[in-house]
Amino acid sequence: MPVLTCGGMRYQQGWQDLTPEKIDPKIQDNLEACVHRALELGVNHIETARGYGPSEMQLGMVLPKIDRDAFMIQTKIGVKQTAREFLETFETSMNHLGLEHVDFLSIHGIHTFDNLETCMKKGGCVDAVRQLQKEGRVRFCGFSTHGSPEIVTPVCETGEFDYVNLHWYFIYDPVHWPMVAAANKQDMGVFIISPNDKGGMLFNPTEKMSALCDPLTPMQWHDLFCLSRPEVHTLSIGAARPSDFDQHAAAVVNHWNDPMIGEIETRVRQSMEAELGAEWVRHWHENLPHFTACPGQINVMDILRLWTFDQAGIIDEFAATRYNLIGTAGDWMPGQKATDVDARDWSCLSGNRFADRIPTILKEAHALYYSEKEVKRLSES
Repeated sequence: MPVLTCGGMRYQQGWQDLTPEKIDPKIQDNLEACVHRALELGVNHIETARGYGPSEMQLGMVLPKIDRDAFMIQTKIGVKQTAREFLETFETSMNHLGLEHVDFLSIHGIHTFDNLETCMKKGGCVDAVRQLQKEGRVRFCGFSTHGSPEIVTPVCETGEFDYVNLHWYFIYDPVHWPMVAAANKQDMGVFIISPNDKGGMLFNPTEKMSALCDPLTPMQWHDLFCLSRPEVHTLSIGAARPSDFDQHAAAVVNHWNDPMIGEIETRVRQSMEAELGAEWVRHWHENLPHFTACPGQINVMDILRLWTFDQAGIIDEFAATRYNLIGTAGDWMPGQKATDVDARDWSCLSGNRFADRIPTILKEAHALYYSEKEVKRLSES
């Protein structure tokens, strides 16, 4: 596996399935240029999904023209109720891709225990993948998730999966680290989803973050921060144009194992502690209940995370964007926003040393970030 992956959810033509004649030649030329640029750089792992509009089909216009041994392809299929439905969807994917086999197949979106039960039951998704592996049409089986350790760790512990696509970034550390560790314990590959966007919109960094990461860009430093952990294997670079690979390639080629990576991390953490206090920065996340155990299912963990990194100047517009997705994007952004805080019983926070402060911070976060304007996920836009 390369340490960078060519992600396939930003260069395709929209988010709805299209017929080939509806594809704009200029958009297709750009997609093909992205693929060829990735391969030139040694980024030979290409990732897409059945849910990424015409991404599979557009890749199917170029990949069959390339030596099959020159690339590895991964697609993802959402959780289905039966093996039959999963297999039918797989056939659609393969017809679009124009390939005889895929190297990696993910069950897309195991976010809840209900998802896991559906996948693992007899005649479910995992059984379908095992059939495809026996037929030689799939090499490795993984799963993707936007979930937290409460669900992701048990999924890893089933031993059924070879790799996982998950969220772990600087702004998720150390809260999400246990699921990386759980995957590593099972000798699973760890694929980080969208570190530039979901890691804090680092393509549009705050002035403070840019200064702290100098002479690297925040995206470059974050790449190297993630990859400095041996448990992490590849980062998805969702390129919209061929030049989008350049910063990342320069980082991993020129600064691999550079002591500067750790020095920048220290600077960033010290800056956060100067803004918010060392005790808060080091301990805010400890012993917080899962959103399902919070009054009104308010997603306390995610809201405090957004507030913490925003108030420290590490993120900016990302905080409001993500906050307004809470409770509106299904299992992808679960729980609820911080409404009616004063009317609720917060005894569930008793295990956290900041229990008395947290309700006030929740109200502040809602006042700062809530918007009446509807915010949509990229796939809904």
